[in-house]
Order: sequence, then structure tokens, then C-alpha cells
Amino acid sequence: MATKENPGDGRIRGPLPILAVLALCGAFFVLGTWQRSGTGKGDYIASEVIKQTDCSILTNLQYETHHNSGDGESGESDSDSEPFAPCEEKYVDYTPCHDQMRAMAFPREDMNYRERHCPPEEEKLRCLIPAPRGYATPFKWPKSRDYVPFVNAPYKSLTVEKAIQNWIRYKGNVFEFPGGGTQFPQGADAYINDLASAIPLDNGMIRTALDTGCGVASWGAYLFKKNILTMSFAPRDSHEAQVHFALERGVPAVIGVLGTMKLPYPARAFDMAHCSRCLIPWGGNDGMYLMEVDRVLRPGGYWILSGPPINWRTRYKAWERAEEDLNEEQTKIENLAKRLCWEKIQEKGETAIWRKKINNVDCPTRDSQVTICEASGPDDVWYKPMEPCMTPAGQDEASGAEWKPFPKRLNTVPLRISSGSVPGITAETFQADLNLWKKHVEAYKIVNKLIDTGRYRNIMDMNAGLGSFAAAIESPRLWVMNVMPTIAEKDTLGAIYERGLIGIYHDWCEAFSTYPRTYDLIHANGVFDLYKDKCEMEDILLEMDRILRPEGALIIRDQVNVLKRVKRIAGGMRWNTRMVDHEDGPLVPEKILFAVKQYWVLGDKNISTF
Repeated sequence: MATKENPGDGRIRGPLPILAVLALCGAFFVLGTWQRSGTGKGDYIASEVIKQTDCSILTNLQYETHHNSGDGESGESDSDSEPFAPCEEKYVDYTPCHDQMRAMAFPREDMNYRERHCPPEEEKLRCLIPAPRGYATPFKWPKSRDYVPFVNAPYKSLTVEKAIQNWIRYKGNVFEFPGGGTQFPQGADAYINDLASAIPLDNGMIRTALDTGCGVASWGAYLFKKNILTMSFAPRDSHEAQVHFALERGVPAVIGVLGTMKLPYPARAFDMAHCSRCLIPWGGNDGMYLMEVDRVLRPGGYWILSGPPINWRTRYKAWERAEEDLNEEQTKIENLAKRLCWEKIQEKGETAIWRKKINNVDCPTRDSQVTICEASGPDDVWYKPMEPCMTPAGQDEASGAEWKPFPKRLNTVPLRISSGSVPGITAETFQADLNLWKKHVEAYKIVNKLIDTGRYRNIMDMNAGLGSFAAAIESPRLWVMNVMPTIAEKDTLGAIYERGLIGIYHDWCEAFSTYPRTYDLIHANGVFDLYKDKCEMEDILLEMDRILRPEGALIIRDQVNVLKRVKRIAGGMRWNTRMVDHEDGPLVPEKILFAVKQYWVLGDKNISTF
């Protein structure tokens, strides 16, 4: 709180509250300027900011920081920043670690060439990825589920290749997504309702799902109706834009593949996993892929296989496959599922459903045929080879305890914490973290009043901790990709999943597995301090710019000396920035930098650089 007099220095501060209010109004103006008048390509954010700004409620608060100038030691200011040039047009949809040309140099066996292969240091781009000409702000959810502006992802190959399967249609200046799929010709709703006859999709027990080979992610898009969060993934392949379409629709998705490396998710994370004609050889490689699904599937979780080889006796001619091959394939899957102690609960048409035992510690069919993985690292997965072995039970799994339904589980102490599986984190620590982030998010909303309006759909937390930022802003209008840095002191991603949230492991010295312009809001708490001795701040900021939409927002929380450097570099990135004090006052060395990425597209010449 601002006071009229500071007894420590004897100076009268009567005008400061008024100046603070004026400064905060200036911050709102900065947020408003992200909608450039006359472009016709953005949305109505500027007018919304003006309408929603009520400076009278802030007369008792001093949010404007005393540290928003350049670094005092060097004498530099934002205007001294070297502007970053736009990248060439060919990089509009650049995905650094999934570059098509680089991929061709790697083996095609086991999909190795579709996995992550990042550029070496000397090949990294240090320019700003431009938006395509005419880029349009995506529609708000739920309209975005069904319609995507054509200019944002102008790729028509799927509209031809999947024309009869109702994946996607091209209509004038938009793509339409009717909710169809190869295995659900009657639409995703009908397909999901069929699944609900065997899986309890409506009571909150199924909250997190994994969709392997997701296509345009219509399964995940329609599961939002049941308050289920789906992590969808597909490779960057000849279809060009499956994952891009999913994210434009407002559906969680990453570029990825079941290949040679473990999936970037913790053990026992998902309530349900799904494959709809995903073309993964589940019976091959000694069952390695199905064992990886077993690793990430929670006790009592469900696995759904839709398409070949299920119901092969009826469908083998339509699939143009030999009967004996399909029979052998399904037999291998059935036998492996039994070895994993999965119970087959339904086979209906071309869809089969298995359930993992709630407590598989004393699985009666475990024998010498099943190799048990080393117990030390079921969550140690970053660039680790996949293994044909069965993941042992965790402490929480051994107890046989089931997770609570959502949303109750969101603010309940996760089993990984209550069982002591996360060293140094207790129930008291968890509750304190939850309360702290509720306080932080309320402060964020005072500065950026658009956080909970539906303006931001795809949100990323770059250093998620216990997931309490995501829990504090939980809403059906948005979702959060909780990123667990691989160098974080404590790995809490498993606990984040137990809360009914989703996330992924990642090293921010490398590019994220997504297309450009796929997130509306990025939150970075302590990221730059964490990586200060690991890689260049400039590279992390350029990656943030790559994945942020034009007119998207950033909230960067860090120590003041770190944020001064961030702000100076951001001055050359076409971001509007404003640094404010910690909500507990100016004496706290931690500050918050709010930023908005300007709207600019390929070929723009007259864009100011801050």
C-alpha cells in the first residue's frame, strides 16, 4: 500500500498515489495499443481495454515500479536496444526442432526422423518470425472449435485428402471443422457418447486424456464438453498443419510422435489414452509402444483403440489388408494387454477398450515374460530411449488409492505429495503455494483485465511449479500448458497431472514443439533466473515471440535485475512493455513485466520498435 509519508526518509509523498494511478492508466493504454487502428486484422481489444479500465478503484495502490528504466550500471535504455529484423518469408511456419529439411537426414526407422532434432547453436535463427499477410485474430471459444481463418494456416491438402471423412472443409475465407474423423463418421459427439457406455466420462473421474496421432484433434475438441482436457499430438508430416489446426481451434496439442524416445510426460499421468486409426504398430518392437502407454496411464485408466486391427474379420477387405496379418496384429495386442494386467472391458464395432488395474502390484500374470523397468526414473524421460519394459508401481499406486473427481482434485493435495514422493514438498507447502498464486493472479487481473474474459484461450506457463497458476485461473474458457523445465530443482509435473491439469517436460534452451503463433498468453515465473547460466536470454525471448500470437500478452515474473535486461532486449522485439512492482510493494526485489506483442505481418515496413 502507498502511504502519504515514509518515516524512514522524511519525504512527503502526497502526489504519489495520484501519479501511480496515472501510470497504471498508462499501462492500460499500452495494452490498448496492441490493436493498431486501420489494420482490420485484429480484434476489438483496444476498445475493450478502454471500456473495462476503471482507474478509480486503484487509488490506494502503487503498482508502477521504480525500476522500469534501463540498467543503471550501463546507462542503457529500451531505446538503445538493437532491433531484431523479421525473418524471411520461408520461415513463417518455422518449427526449429521439427524442420522438414533437417528431418530428412535422420533414419526413417521407428519414426526417428519425425522426432525432435533441434538446430545447432550456429544455425539458430535470431530474427522475428513474421505472421502471414492478412493474419487474423482467431475466433473466441467455442466458435474457434469449428472455424479457423484460412489466412492463419493456409494449407488445403487435408481438405482434399480427408474430404469424405469430415475432418475439415474449406469455405471461402475460413476452414470449417465439422467434428468428423476417420473412425467417427457420425461425428465426434456420437463417438464419444458410445465410449461413455463403457467409460465414466461424466462424473469427473476422467479428466486428463492423451490422443496419439490426433489428426486435427476433434476428439479432444469435443471432450471439452465433458470438462476433459486432452493432450493431443501428431507429427509434422506431409499433411503440414494438423497440430497447427488443433491449436488454432483452441485445443491443446504438440508436435510429437511415438518413435524411439519416451513421451515427454510423467508416469501415471493420464486418465485415458486414445488411438483412432493412428497407424502406430502397437504389437511391434516387443510391445514397446503399448508399454509406453502403460507408463503414462494412471492406475484404473482406460486405453481406447479404434480402427485396424479391431473387427478385422468384417473390415479386412475395406482396409485392403490380409486376414492373417490383421489376426496376428490383434493377437499380439491382446496378449500384451494381458501381460500388462489390462482388462478388456468392451469391443464394439471397430473400437476396443481396455482398463489398467487400479493396483497392479500383485498382478497375477506377471512372469518372466515381462521385463520390469528400473524403478529409479519413470519420470526421467527427456531424450531418453523408449524401453520394452513395464513401469513399476509408484508409492501412490501401491496404496491402491484412486484420484478424486474433478474439480475436487484441483485443490486437493496430490497423492505424490501426500505419499512423500516429491522430496521437500508437503501438504502445507502445497496449500501455501495455492494461496500465493491466487494472490498473484488477482494482482495480474488488476493490470490486465482481459485475463478471464475469454480473450486468451491457449495459455502457457513456462515454469509451472506445482501448477497453482493454472489452478488459480482455471476456467472452461481457457486451458494452460504447464511446462516443467528439465533443469527444475523439483519435478512436480506428476503432481500437476494429479490436480487434473496437463503439461509437458521441456528444456527452454531449445525450441518448443509447436508452430509459430499458437499461444495467446505466456506466463514466465523465474524462467530467466533459472536459465541464466544455461543459455542466452535472447534465444528464450525469441522463442517466446515465435510461439506468441500477434496481440498476445506476456507476464514475466523475476528479479528486478533480470527483468531490466529482459525489458531492454524486448525493446527490439516489437513488444510494448510495462514493469510494475510486486503486489507486496516496491521494496520486494521481485517485479512483474507485462508485455503485448504488436500486430505486424510479413512485409510491414512502418512498425515502430520499442
